[in-house]
Amino acid sequence: MKETFKHQTAYILIILSITSLLAACGTNENEETRWEEIQESGVLEVATSGTLYPTSFHSDETDELTGFEVEVTREAANRLDLEAEFTEMGVDGMLTSIQSGQIDLAVNDIDINERREEDFLFTDPYKFSYGAMIVRPDDYSGIHSLEDLDGKRHGGAATTIYMEIAESYGAEGVTYENVTNDTYLRDIENDRLDVVMNDYYLQSLAIEALPEIDVIIHPELFYHPNDQAMIMNENNVELHENLNRVIQEMLDDGTIQQLSEQFFGGQDVSKQPDIDFAS
Repeated sequence: MKETFKHQTAYILIILSITSLLAACGTNENEETRWEEIQESGVLEVATSGTLYPTSFHSDETDELTGFEVEVTREAANRLDLEAEFTEMGVDGMLTSIQSGQIDLAVNDIDINERREEDFLFTDPYKFSYGAMIVRPDDYSGIHSLEDLDGKRHGGAATTIYMEIAESYGAEGVTYENVTNDTYLRDIENDRLDVVMNDYYLQSLAIEALPEIDVIIHPELFYHPNDQAMIMNENNVELHENLNRVIQEMLDDGTIQQLSEQFFGGQDVSKQPDIDFAS
């Protein structure tokens, strides 16, 4: 009986080892297969909003999708002998679509953070920024410190980092779907919102593009230094490696700096800012 038990135990261990090996091989095969599928199709499926000026928006002249991250992605895809095809959606839909495999990656001024890094892969960053606030000009919407956000109405998409920051200080989150900048700014002007917290560069250009709306960037409160990059499924390891390679090339040869200056009014967002941040 003891000998039979030993043989059965050994048999089970062999089966378990083979199963584990096959599972490991299956994981690698899936990773390689997706990259091979992308290469074979010649298409990189990318999600973006199309409403976030100047990183992802439609040209007034041609109505074609363009913007800083849209063009960075197009150039990166081109260097990989691929064509980037964009699908427009809100941020929530982007992350869900990445996880389901409907898209390969998303670009939409998406912050790198530890929580997201648990579930997704980020490329190396190519944009460095920080948070600002759009408020009413007469009294800064009653906000003179981050603690003054308590009880204020903050507008934004439901799952953004800026909504989380606002709510962590006690602000009431007012969620919007995939709307354009003028909607947010007019709602601040009309007292439907008190503040919109978002990326400094995006907000400064939105205000510059809509001078008829009576709002300003808070001149004293800057916070949340952050990096942005392309985000993708954690299994897309080969895609991740190849994108990092061409992004580094684009940083080294000045392509990303040129695109930054084109879309951000001469400013180079590929360098980290020297700013005193509120704590």
